[in-house]
Amino acid sequence: MNKVIGYVISIVGIVVMALSFGVFSLKIPLLEKLPQMYITIAGLILVGVGVAISLVFEKGKKIDQSAEEVPIYVGTGKNRKIVGYRRG
Repeated sequence: MNKVIGYVISIVGIVVMALSFGVFSLKIPLLEKLPQMYITIAGLILVGVGVAISLVFEKGKKIDQSAEEVPIYVGTGKNRKIVGYRRG
């Protein structure tokens, strides 16, 4: 769920940047009063924050490195050999 929030924030940032470059226009009084550079910087910050959120909360199949593997031995004494590993 948090990854989706990151995507939404990134998309909002891209839309804000598109507004500042004049790709399309909306009649928003607050945006009309601000200089174009401030709007562009705000869009870049939103995109960066959205990407950071989506990377931090990345959900995927991860390998558990904390599980310790135990060797499987065949033989006794000095003649034993490791033939494999299992999780302990």
